[in-house]
Amino acid sequence: MSLYDELKWRGALYDATEGVAEVIAKEKLTGYIGFDPTAKSLHVGSLLQIMNLARFQRFGHTPIALVGGGTGLIGDPSGKTKERQLLTKADVEENVAGIRDQLARFLDFDAKQNPAKLLNNIDWLGSISFVDFLRDVGKYFTVNSMLAKESVKRRIESEDGISFTEFS
Repeated sequence: MSLYDELKWRGALYDATEGVAEVIAKEKLTGYIGFDPTAKSLHVGSLLQIMNLARFQRFGHTPIALVGGGTGLIGDPSGKTKERQLLTKADVEENVAGIRDQLARFLDFDAKQNPAKLLNNIDWLGSISFVDFLRDVGKYFTVNSMLAKESVKRRIESEDGISFTEFS
């Protein structure tokens, strides 16, 4: 059974672009899932994604687990009614370590052929200065598009509002 067939059989794949089954069968691909390190462990809601990464690896592809060590220090207004409490760098680092330990139960980070990778966005976001970020990244985002997001609208209209940290 191919990866495509297994995902289809398990109900994890509903529809796909024509020809994708052949690409998955012939090419070595890389796939990723992102995790927010706001706790020392992942919740059961992440299990399906983790199992799919494990299946991906079992069929010879490279899985990447991306943890938001940088974004976890800032917060995300999506789906939140108020700003979450900021975590310390030590807390986020401890949470990332706990998540890695959990993922290692399902993914092989030491495999010789297609080892799983754990990437942490603090590794590239942590070295960007505020001025560089505004100049090189910020110019590609309009305030209009950010204000149009439902999660931002709800927070702006709420009693608590939204902080610059979360908004940016």
